[in-house]
Amino acid sequence: MTAINGAAAAVTGAASGIGRALALELAARGCDLALADRDEAGLQALAAEIGQAQQQRKVTVHQVDVGVPKQIEAFAQGAIAAHPGLNIVINNAGVALMGMFDEVDQAQMEWLVNINFWGVVHGTRAFLPQLSRQREAHIVNLSSIFGIIAPPGQTAYCAAKFAVRGFSESLRHELQMANSPVRLSVVHPGGVSTNIARNSRTGSGMTDNARRAQSIERFDAMAKTSPAAAALRIIEGIEKNQPRILIGNDARFMDLLQRFRPGTYWAVLARRIEKMAAGK
Repeated sequence: MTAINGAAAAVTGAASGIGRALALELAARGCDLALADRDEAGLQALAAEIGQAQQQRKVTVHQVDVGVPKQIEAFAQGAIAAHPGLNIVINNAGVALMGMFDEVDQAQMEWLVNINFWGVVHGTRAFLPQLSRQREAHIVNLSSIFGIIAPPGQTAYCAAKFAVRGFSESLRHELQMANSPVRLSVVHPGGVSTNIARNSRTGSGMTDNARRAQSIERFDAMAKTSPAAAALRIIEGIEKNQPRILIGNDARFMDLLQRFRPGTYWAVLARRIEKMAAGK
């Protein structure tokens, strides 16, 4: 296991949602923090909140766009310099993109993959030498339930999140073969009540604003898990060295359904979602 008390963690996407909840909970449990996000004001507010509640914790903030590899490299260097014992990395930052495949242009797809997949890969590569020198260390990579199932309208997001899962599982096996002190967990949240859908970009070919509003409304209705509950589940997974962390009853249900009906799960899920949307 990787102990939280006395650890130092780097967290991307820390200014809001699951990342923010993770920062608050990690600090409360005795962990120093290097917090990264594009939203510098959000980071500063979070650091101030932690400072008021946990004055003994060392918290550094780093404005970072994880879609830019050089910024990730600079973040790793700055975080390690500030926290020489840094031994936990949580690659949490992510974005969403609405639209069917023929409504999403190539540049938009690459934008999402650069953040949601390559951001995880570059973050892992930048911090891995540091983690490998620690007595115990942990990498947490955020995939999604959409790294296990693939609904329509999510071609870019699913491609990236499936890739995060494959990359993470393969790397975990490599670390085990090498008897590395680094453990690795991949996280598959179901619906978590964050602003990821509300802040999503829309495919350049998607002109139906009513469909976007409906998608956001449907996400909000189905997002039953709070960011705080998601953070607690991730921290439990770190402490217990769980290789796969499913968050929410919806994620557990969809994971099981995909196992039983790997080629035809969507017919079942589509009917279930329609009933939920209709309030039945």
